[in-house]
Amino acid sequence: MRAMLLELAFAANAAACESLKSLSLPETTILSADLVPAGAFTPPITPAAQNPRPLQIPVEMCRVAGVVKPQVNFEVWLPASNWNGKFQGVGGGGFAGVISYGAMATALGRGYATASTDTGHNTPGGSWALNRPDLIVDYAWRAIHEMTIKSKLIVEKFYGNAPNRSYFVGCSTGGRQGLMEAQRFPADYDGIIAGAPANYFTHLLAGSLWPAAATLNDEATRLSLAKLAALNKGALAACDAGDGVADGLISNPLACEFDPGTLLCRRGGSLDPPSDPPETDACLTQPQIDAARKIYAYSYNPRTKEKIFPGMAPGSEITWTAMAGGPNPFQIPVEFYKYFVYSDPNWDWKTFDFDKDVDLADEKFAKLLNAVDPDLSAFKKRGGKLIMYHGWNDQLIQPYNSIDYCTSVQKKLGIRDTDDFVRLFMAPGMQHCSGGVGPNTFDAVSALEQWVEKATKPAQIVASHTSNGVVDRTRPLCPHPLVASYKGVGGSDEAGSFVCK
Repeated sequence: MRAMLLELAFAANAAACESLKSLSLPETTILSADLVPAGAFTPPITPAAQNPRPLQIPVEMCRVAGVVKPQVNFEVWLPASNWNGKFQGVGGGGFAGVISYGAMATALGRGYATASTDTGHNTPGGSWALNRPDLIVDYAWRAIHEMTIKSKLIVEKFYGNAPNRSYFVGCSTGGRQGLMEAQRFPADYDGIIAGAPANYFTHLLAGSLWPAAATLNDEATRLSLAKLAALNKGALAACDAGDGVADGLISNPLACEFDPGTLLCRRGGSLDPPSDPPETDACLTQPQIDAARKIYAYSYNPRTKEKIFPGMAPGSEITWTAMAGGPNPFQIPVEFYKYFVYSDPNWDWKTFDFDKDVDLADEKFAKLLNAVDPDLSAFKKRGGKLIMYHGWNDQLIQPYNSIDYCTSVQKKLGIRDTDDFVRLFMAPGMQHCSGGVGPNTFDAVSALEQWVEKATKPAQIVASHTSNGVVDRTRPLCPHPLVASYKGVGGSDEAGSFVCK
């Protein structure tokens, strides 16, 4: 009897799902609508995803694939049972180009109807943008908004009622997408999680070339892994204990006054370095110190001296290989200037000018790609809540950028009003969106749900670090500018031993 009932339920769900193929939506074609059982699922192969990893789908779902003109592909996953009544849009990374299947599976496991988009292209890298201003608009903001509107209509058709709450979750490019939604389309989502946002897009990509310019044009300025380890050791020695405990993490890099000049190579311990001091892996030459100082500092316009983008935080040195390790710079900024700014696949990054090239990128794309508008009053007025987070050891998007954006919102709306709906959590030791030596796994979604649905403002979010599948450290993430400080008693790897102050 049970088997028969399950078969009948599956048939009913399959019929309801398949009926979505005939759904008519503006500028949209529904490509498929199929019931997918719980279990192993292998995403489709695309030019940008040649070897997709199999996923575990936690529940039976209706998988809907569609395309919005001209070529914004999106998918909506609808749990066939135990829907929580809510919708979650998930963001992408880098130049996008793929559906974020892993994030969708996570959302589905929490009972959400969920959606993702490739933002209008499925080509790896940035070459798709060459002479395609329409696709750049889709990547900039249109694709996420269209995905959101169309997905909510599909949700309503399948369940018979619209979602009672809508959330957006994204990091990096997804963080930029979340802030873009709050700024341009404040009615789309009730709550947004924007991690490590690439929101100051044009300046981020110029700032991403700053470490390469500091280290890759002259062999004397190169920073090897050993040199970066020495820098990291020096920074930790200077600032690690600032939170009350020496544990390999700098909790508040803003208060760190580490000077890489203290690592200058010297002969025989002399305080007066000779002209040709011996170089070892434990010290830095003067050119290497100068390069490190540039990487810590804001990049700037050499003519006007105006700041372009923040530098890297002390404590993050071991991650600098992403931008300064060579032999070539990080590819995303190079491809941005090749295909977006100059429309020239042969553009050479070594010709980059931190004056005219930054100005040209701003002239062409600042209004389109940057999500830096501090006026979130419309999002606040409709009850929206925003949680931002950023890892202090982020190797791809300098963490001070998130602080700068939150500060701009505070200046626009006032500190008290901003605190009513925006909270930023800085994560010591965490790298870009995840990973790193510090606690880097945490549940921001539950914190956002509690804030939106029960008006419980998150006072902290507990994060954990795992080694070999075992949690070996927990730590509270505090709303900026508060910092987790050791109480003086209890284990230094236990969240309960720290207080936000």
